[in-house]
Amino acid sequence: MSDRKNKQVVLRAHPVGAPRESDFECTESPLADLEDGQMLLRNLYISLDAGFRQWMNEGAGDGYLEAMELGKPVMGLVLGEVEDSRNSDYAAGDLVMCRSRWEEYTVVDGSDYINKLEADPDVSPSCYLGILGPTGLTAYFGLRDIGKVQPGETVLISTAAGAVGSTAAQIAKIRGARVVGMTSTDEKCRWLADELGIDAAINYRADGGLEAGIAEHCPNGVDVYFDNVGGRTLETVIGHLNERARVVLSGALATYNTTEPVPGPYNMFNLITQRATMAGFMVTDYVEQYPEAMEQLTAWLKSGALKNIEDVSVGIESTGPAFCKMFAGGNRGKLVVRLEGAAR
Repeated sequence: MSDRKNKQVVLRAHPVGAPRESDFECTESPLADLEDGQMLLRNLYISLDAGFRQWMNEGAGDGYLEAMELGKPVMGLVLGEVEDSRNSDYAAGDLVMCRSRWEEYTVVDGSDYINKLEADPDVSPSCYLGILGPTGLTAYFGLRDIGKVQPGETVLISTAAGAVGSTAAQIAKIRGARVVGMTSTDEKCRWLADELGIDAAINYRADGGLEAGIAEHCPNGVDVYFDNVGGRTLETVIGHLNERARVVLSGALATYNTTEPVPGPYNMFNLITQRATMAGFMVTDYVEQYPEAMEQLTAWLKSGALKNIEDVSVGIESTGPAFCKMFAGGNRGKLVVRLEGAAR
């Protein structure tokens, strides 16, 4: 066993409702020695994604991912640099992204969910966890293949100030749509208009709520709805869909912090009368198309058509508090934690 130490963030308690800082604990443990076929990653960035909240519940394994265990490091996506390798497919200095844990160092092998990156030197490596990674790819494929966004259409996006939402809003504008975003404060509404240039923003907590906001800012109805929330929000939007509208099911934030069933839309018959479609997807459905999509996203990013919106926390100790911040609505764009050794 190595004398080196590895700082990790473990799950101290299964969250009840929104996660709290006390649900997580930063610990230190010996760094394991490498075996044949393995490599040691020095993690540079940790991605914080709301979807991982659902696997923090006790017994929450669903066949896609296993439930997280108490006292074990929290699961997440990391971007790291190979520091040492006993795997012939990877060499020291390689940049990789993998599904791993909230920790400073990770031991992985070729069987792990891992992707070697040929990073563009003109963009920050952290982009490959966000706008050039799962975040950007989710927005790209959701709008292209399910939303089928056309110029002049009205696209409504929930959690528009978040990671996927802010990216989807920008891509919809690039595709020539009229874009309306939903968010939780007047300040975020102004930010969406001023920073991202969307056409209108709805504060769903304002007087009249979401119903009044959609009626005001989508007076001619909604052609494409990019849904990151589900529940009552989805129900409200279904009541405003145009004929042949498309609903993109990307996330279900309304369900992440509850162990009780969340009421679903009661007005599904509106999908029939409006001849609308609603479909969910996983970004991993498009693995073979990743290179094409990343090439386009990179071109938009480098041209300035697409902005990389990041909310960066620093140090492994900040991971738990930053994750909680996301569920309190305190972030804008993609939340990442920058660890020691990351250049930028």
